[in-house]
Amino acid sequence: MGSVLALSSGPGHQNWPFPTDPPPSRWDTHPAHWDTPPRWERRDGRLPNPGSFHSLHRSCKDVFPQQIEGVKMIVNKTLSSFFKASHTLHLSAVSPSYYRFHVEHLQSDDYSKDKDAPALIGEMDSSGSLNAHSLLHLSERVRARAVFQTQHAQFVTWQFETEYRGSDFTAAVTVANPDILRESVILVAHFLQSVSSGLVLGGELVYHRGRAEEGGILTLAGQYSRPNWVATLNAGKGGAHASYYHRANKQIQVGVEFEASTRTQETTASFGYQMELPEANMVFRGMVNSRCIIGGVLEKRLSPLPATLIMGAFVNHRGDKLQVGLGVNVG
Repeated sequence: MGSVLALSSGPGHQNWPFPTDPPPSRWDTHPAHWDTPPRWERRDGRLPNPGSFHSLHRSCKDVFPQQIEGVKMIVNKTLSSFFKASHTLHLSAVSPSYYRFHVEHLQSDDYSKDKDAPALIGEMDSSGSLNAHSLLHLSERVRARAVFQTQHAQFVTWQFETEYRGSDFTAAVTVANPDILRESVILVAHFLQSVSSGLVLGGELVYHRGRAEEGGILTLAGQYSRPNWVATLNAGKGGAHASYYHRANKQIQVGVEFEASTRTQETTASFGYQMELPEANMVFRGMVNSRCIIGGVLEKRLSPLPATLIMGAFVNHRGDKLQVGLGVNVG
């Protein structure tokens, strides 16, 4: 589910227009293998498992380009079948430049005897901020997750999540930033149920308690999917988030998002697309939204070298701003 601190902010494209704050951490989403349906979810004659609540809009969001600015170089190194490390150097004229070291000890494949071994992920940057992430399969259906985040030697997030995946439903409970001295805690409960082979219904309940305030937000969710498209809607007191993903063919995918926040009284409509050119080893992602922001990112695989060249540009016509980025991903 990621950091639940972001949930109380309500829907809205927080990355647009160009932010002054650093972009959201990768820890706001689960690693890809965390959402891979286990084999027992694919039995004939039974409804499929709906997956995790936080991945409802993932198909659409993956079509949109990730904002890039400045110069970035990423070097990935696979030390073994279980151990990976990466180095990231980012030079920017807009936000502070940084160096980041990332290391992963991943679980083995699903057919291994050690499939219940934990996945450990750690990351530290030049400012001293640390992210620690642990995933553990307690059983075939139960998964546990713990996340710790520090910023400038101060703890900002510590949360624990337990998820149970039934044959046709998923239930999860998260406890974030429990503090006995300040009498504060954030509790999040998720539930998704497969009603038919294409329809999923569920909801999210966020409860926050502190000395000065106490409250909760209920969000209802629904998703309908067919082989080539997926439509998803989240609606609640904090706002609404609707998305539509369509795969036109093997090379072209498109996505449309609508986000409305009752807290900020803002709405945003976005259109994104992804075009793959396998013959040229290229992938292009572009977007345009109602805030007059147009952007695109081109990824070019530099065969036979184990490197990918990334070029991107984003223009905010309303704010008269331009951001250009260049990156190289090695490994």
